Amino acid sequence: MDLEQYKKAWKNQEEQGQKITAKDILSMTQSKSSSIIKWIFIIGIIEFTFWLGLNYLFTLNGVFEPYRKLGLISIMNATNYLHYAIVILFLIVFYKNYSSISVIDDTKTLMKKILRTRRTVKWYVYYNLASVVIASIIINVLIFSTPNAVETIYHINSSNGISPQKVITIAIIAQAIVLLLMVLFLGLFYYLLYGILLKKLNRNYKELTKLESS
Repeated sequence: MDLEQYKKAWKNQEEQGQKITAKDILSMTQSKSSSIIKWIFIIGIIEFTFWLGLNYLFTLNGVFEPYRKLGLISIMNATNYLHYAIVILFLIVFYKNYSSISVIDDTKTLMKKILRTRRTVKWYVYYNLASVVIASIIINVLIFSTPNAVETIYHINSSNGISPQKVITIAIIAQAIVLLLMVLFLGLFYYLLYGILLKKLNRNYKELTKLESS
C-alpha cells in the first residue's frame, strides 16, 4: 500500500475504529524520504567515480599531453583537485542528510531535513554547471595568453594561409560550441538523475505539510 492509499484509508476510517494513524503515515514518509536521499548519495558516488575514471582514461590516452607541453597541466591538475575536494564535501553532506533521518523525527523535523536535502542538491547541480563554465574560461584564458598554444591545442596552423586572427576565431567558436553542448548535456543529465528524485521528495514534503495542518 503506497502513501496515497494510506492517506485515503486514514481519511475514510471512522474515528473510533481507526487503525492507520498519522504516525503510520509519518513513518512511511520517513522511509520513502530516507530511500530517496540514499539514492541521491549513491548516484553522487557513481557520478564522482565516473568522472574520475574518465579523467584517468584521458590521461592514459594522452589527451592532456598538449597542455603538458605548454606547461598548463599543473594549473589544470590544481583546478581538478579543488573540484574533486568540493564534490567530496557535497557527498559528505548528502550522506549526513541521509543518516540524519530517524524514526523518532516528528513531522516538522522531517520537513526541515527534506528542505535541507533539496537545497543541497540544487546547490550541487548549480556548482557543477558553473564549474564547467568557469574552468573552461580559465583554461581558455591561459591558452590564448600562451604563445602558439592555440595551434598546439587545436591543431590549427597558419601554414595553409589562415591568418592568426582566424586561427583564434576558429578556436573560440569551437570552444563556445563545445561548452554549450557540455552545459546542455549536463543540465539534462542532472535533470534526469536528481530532478526526478527531487520531485518525489517534494511530493513527500507536500504530504507532510497536509499531515501537519490536519
